[in-house]
Amino acid sequence: MAAEKLRDLSQPIDVPLLDATVAAFYGTGSKEQRTAADQILRDLQNNPDMWLQVMHILQNTQNLNTKFFALQVLEGVIKYRWNALPVDQRDGMKNFISDVIVQLSGNEASFRTERLYVNKLNIILVQILKHEWPVRWRSFIPDLVSAAKTSETICENCMAILKLLSEEVFDFSRGEMTQQKIKELKQSLNSEFQLIHELCLYVLSVSQRTELICATLSTLHAFLSWIPLGYIFESTLLETLLNFFPIPAYRNLTLQCLTEVAALQFGNYYDAHIKMYNIFMVQLQTILPPTTNIPEAYLHGSSEEQAFIQNLALFFTSFYKVHIRILESTQENISALLLGLEYLINISYVDDTEVFKVCLDYWNVLVSELFEPHRSLENTTAAAANMIGLQVPTMLPGMVDGLGSQLLQRRQLYAGPMSKLRMLMICRMAKPEEVLIVEDENGNIVRETMKDNDVLVQYKIMRETLIYLSHLDHDDTEKQMLRKLSKQLSGEDWTWNNLNTLCWAIGSISGSMMEEQENRFLVMVIRDLLNLCEITKGKDNKAVIASNIMYVVGQYPRFLRAHWKFLKTVVNKLFEFMHETHPGVQDMACDTFLKIVQKCKRKFVITQVGENEPFVSELLTGLPNTIGDLEPHQIHTFYESVGNMIQAESDAQKRDEYLQKLMVLPNQRWMEIIGKAHQNVDFLKDQDVIRTVLNILQTNTSVASSLGTYFLPQITLIFLDMLNVYRMYSELISKSIAEGGPFASRTSYVKLLRSVKRETLKLVDTFLDKAEDQPQIGKQFVPPMMDPVLGDYARNVPDARESEVLSLFATIVNKYKAAMVEDVPRIFEAVFQCTLEMITKNFEDYPEHRLKFFSLLRAIATHCFPALICLSSQQLKLVMDSIIWAFRHTERNIAETGLNLLLEMLKKFQASEFCNQFYRTYFLTIEQEIFAVLTDTFHKPGFKLHVLVLQHLFCLAETGVLTEPLWDAATNPYPYPSNAAFVREFTIKLLSTSFPNVTAAEVTRFVNGLFESTNDLPTFKTHIRDFLVQSKEFSAQDNKDLYAEEAAAQRERERQRMLSIPGLIAPSELQDEMVDS
Repeated sequence: MAAEKLRDLSQPIDVPLLDATVAAFYGTGSKEQRTAADQILRDLQNNPDMWLQVMHILQNTQNLNTKFFALQVLEGVIKYRWNALPVDQRDGMKNFISDVIVQLSGNEASFRTERLYVNKLNIILVQILKHEWPVRWRSFIPDLVSAAKTSETICENCMAILKLLSEEVFDFSRGEMTQQKIKELKQSLNSEFQLIHELCLYVLSVSQRTELICATLSTLHAFLSWIPLGYIFESTLLETLLNFFPIPAYRNLTLQCLTEVAALQFGNYYDAHIKMYNIFMVQLQTILPPTTNIPEAYLHGSSEEQAFIQNLALFFTSFYKVHIRILESTQENISALLLGLEYLINISYVDDTEVFKVCLDYWNVLVSELFEPHRSLENTTAAAANMIGLQVPTMLPGMVDGLGSQLLQRRQLYAGPMSKLRMLMICRMAKPEEVLIVEDENGNIVRETMKDNDVLVQYKIMRETLIYLSHLDHDDTEKQMLRKLSKQLSGEDWTWNNLNTLCWAIGSISGSMMEEQENRFLVMVIRDLLNLCEITKGKDNKAVIASNIMYVVGQYPRFLRAHWKFLKTVVNKLFEFMHETHPGVQDMACDTFLKIVQKCKRKFVITQVGENEPFVSELLTGLPNTIGDLEPHQIHTFYESVGNMIQAESDAQKRDEYLQKLMVLPNQRWMEIIGKAHQNVDFLKDQDVIRTVLNILQTNTSVASSLGTYFLPQITLIFLDMLNVYRMYSELISKSIAEGGPFASRTSYVKLLRSVKRETLKLVDTFLDKAEDQPQIGKQFVPPMMDPVLGDYARNVPDARESEVLSLFATIVNKYKAAMVEDVPRIFEAVFQCTLEMITKNFEDYPEHRLKFFSLLRAIATHCFPALICLSSQQLKLVMDSIIWAFRHTERNIAETGLNLLLEMLKKFQASEFCNQFYRTYFLTIEQEIFAVLTDTFHKPGFKLHVLVLQHLFCLAETGVLTEPLWDAATNPYPYPSNAAFVREFTIKLLSTSFPNVTAAEVTRFVNGLFESTNDLPTFKTHIRDFLVQSKEFSAQDNKDLYAEEAAAQRERERQRMLSIPGLIAPSELQDEMVDS
């Protein structure tokens, strides 16, 4: 192939041949030619001398792809080798690029046709500047400015270069340049900005050329956020920008510039700022009259007009975030402020997620700012009044000093906009997580399949905003909601969306009103919604109303507890909805029923006024009918709910009767199946029978989860039969896998059999976990399981072993603690060796078994430590190896379980008589392994636990708990004065070999620092953190995991703040802090 001669770079390259090769690469040739061309171009690109041909290529080709290829070669050299080139070569290239740019942009025609090429050359020039300027190319900015004055097209391109430079230095420089270099460039740009500033103002005052003015505005936009303020406020720049604002062609760019100015903290220039705002508002009214229907205009507008609305939202929110206090201070500014807020509320109705997010974020800031000082004032006023024994309305006029009256004035000032904002929040409320029924794109009501996280985040912010708004004026909130609801009833405002957002808003303010007001309000709301459900026709409509009723009542447990009649009506309504086959309605009815029962369970087991019997007994009589139309998973939720009611009954005899009644249906089916199995065991092999068995077990698990200890009579009834079924199914599985090989474990039949085994284990696990700690329960249930469950685990092939066996025995050990010591050897014998073989082949297989195995080990180490001491040294080594294996794991929860287990073992061995022996064997190994995971950047989430292990080890070495030397006297004849001295030297050696890039002095300083701070965890931790960031591996990465603890503390503070404001944490989410009496 002729192109081979391109590889010879000793003479000028054959440009037409290069053109042909590039063309072949971009697809004019056959596949073979393309591959060959690709190979040659790669080789050229990697040839260190190729860049010397770049000028020659650029001067002699007309092909854009070839030019780009040449510039790519050049870019590589500039990025990685520029400073190593001889001065004359650097200067030659610099001058050549500058000349080509000037030549192409000096002429209108070539500037337009070669636009892509010029843009790429600009980028190359800025890359060179990052090395050369300011030190080696002092005159760059003056040269650029004087060139710009020679022609309008050159000037336009100079603006593009300046914008690129600003972005490179201020926006994209992190990780590309050293901090020192960035600082130098910023200082140079600042000191030379005078010339750029004059050039921009000059262009904006004399040029008539649209493209040039746009380029200049765009460059200014990039510069405004960082230039010295004097250039903005002490020159004509703001006036100039405001003059351009009304002109349609420049409107968006000017508005972006003004937004940058609006966001500045301006020190002494606030007069200029206020003046800018007022002139802007006057101009805005002519461009977009206040009466415009903005959402409508946005919907039908061009992309330019839509961008204008977006930019307008950004301008207002940026300005108000920083300067709203100054606008409030005088009467003439207040009207301009209120007008701006009016615009912003109208923009908030625009149907565009991004625009709405911008507005919503600001509304959230504003209302919390109005609410916070008001809250602290209310608290102090209330406290003072309580001391004199007064009942306080919201504010006491006499008590309110200067501060109070200011706050009141401020709230009155915003009362109008806040009222409109309440309407906005009610109309646009986002969908909460509990609502499962949505409208699809074809306008049908369907069950939601995917949770939309963006919507949930938006709901959180809107809910918080609406709660603040409700606190600022409860009456207005209530009035607006009820008015909107009555319009739904009268039909003048009835749409699915209107009803949904209204009900979501009503549900979201739960807990923010005083109880009396909330009760009055809800009686009206629920009555209206139930009426609406009666009078509305059509399945879809009813489904929407049903979902809203369910959502609202689920949010107000306090109200339901206080009003039995309403509670009963609501529950009966839920039972009605359980027959409604519309997708999503039954699910939501069962979920809401569970939620309500958990908060009001006592109400269902006492005989209420006007009733003959407790509600639970009425419910159990009608049970078969109520659940007649439900799917199995819905029935399980229903059974769990009734279990919660029964659990609230304090009379044991009644409780057992209720439980027996509840379990009648599943128990009948169970007895039938077991009876037939006694006659012919093959009956149990039928797939439908297996499914029924599974369903019965799941129902039992649901009830066990809510009843706990009180489930004992029921589980005793089925326990032994259940174990027999378990054993039989297990044998069937092993047989299938033995005959059918590994693929058999994936057949639907084997999967179904395994589901029954898992559910059996889950049922026993749930019961033992929830049951109170009664030794006789353990004695009754643990021994019978030894062979059918543990023995079976050991006998099975690895693919048929259920990981739930491990978690069940972890639960048992955690529950019955030291009572299990004698059984630990049995457990070890059955699960230890065979599970280790499964999980130590690699890091991937059997992830469930891994996690549960280490949880079981941890339970044994915590509660049955004596059993571990009895292990042979070989077995103990296996345990320790498996722990090290666990914390090396990159799967976060497995590594954490391993580390927690390790800490547990270290503490227990320290307190035992085998302390010296254990640490002599494992101290150095553990230290080495922990440093390995601490410094390899893959295990950052374990940072907190790594630090605790190291602190434990160093404390041991330091305090002299270990009475025997840690070093081996045979191989180490030099006796150390103490273990601490030995560990210090060992650690310094270990780290010096691991981090050749850190100096010996730094390592020694680090290790000494660790020994000095062993008793002070925060200092110890900071010390390690600094060392990690200093060792190069961590410096270019995201290190937020190293600060995870601090972040968690911050989240806890936020939760405490939310708890202090009624309603911010929904009453339905409070962990039974509202236990019903």
